[in-house]
Amino acid sequence: MRVGVIGGGLMGSGIAEVCARSGVDVTVVEADDERAERSRAAIERSLARAVRSGKLDEAGQAAALEHLAVTSTFEDIAGSDAAIEAVVEDEQLKRDVFKRLDDLLPDAKFLASNTSSVPIMKLGAGTKHPGRVLGMHFFNPVPVLPLVELVTSIMTEPETVEAVREFAEGTLGKQCIDSQDRAGFVVNALLIPYLLSAIRMYESGFASKEDIDHGMVLGCAHPMGPLRLSDLIGLDTLLAVSESLYDEFRDPASVAPALLNRMVEAGLLGRKSGRGFYDYSK
Repeated sequence: MRVGVIGGGLMGSGIAEVCARSGVDVTVVEADDERAERSRAAIERSLARAVRSGKLDEAGQAAALEHLAVTSTFEDIAGSDAAIEAVVEDEQLKRDVFKRLDDLLPDAKFLASNTSSVPIMKLGAGTKHPGRVLGMHFFNPVPVLPLVELVTSIMTEPETVEAVREFAEGTLGKQCIDSQDRAGFVVNALLIPYLLSAIRMYESGFASKEDIDHGMVLGCAHPMGPLRLSDLIGLDTLLAVSESLYDEFRDPASVAPALLNRMVEAGLLGRKSGRGFYDYSK
């Protein structure tokens, strides 16, 4: 099977790595040559870490790299059996990508989006074949976390869902849950209000960021506190999802705190920028 991944950032590179490690020929498309090089380097570093930790042997690393291609030319994915979009959470950008995919891959089994907030119907509506469009929401870090949310619009065809389920579970070894096409889907509809509440608590001075995080790790057995998790997700992504949730449900719990807005404006996006609620520059 051959798959195109549009976007080679944190999520796109993780999706591509999982595909390559599963023996799937994958082509990552980035916006320019510099970003393409960064994406390939990130995947190579991740594979090397897997070897050092004993989760992958050197033969597996070499095989994965044989299945991987990274390019800045969109047309290089022509002939792919499927495509997964993983660009930034910008609705218009994603809709433009799906229009191009629809034209370039008329015979693809499915066109999936890794979006965490944009309604799938809006992406499918701009294509000639909305029945083969659905959400395939992975979780970060993609090589580690087993979950994929399958999100179907009212137009998604049953055979599309089954093809994606077989690909995710049978080929990639993931576990799927099904979600309706509502903002946030299952996980983020529950998670985002919790993270925003933690940010409000810190913003108000109620508790330090360390105590908030330690409280949830030590008191609730969470593997990571909410502020560190926000940094891992990316504060810009967190903001985008919170806005999508509020637009759909008008729930005050989904309103982004002023501190989150200011941090995103300042470029303090979390781990990917080197600084968020915590400093990762060292």
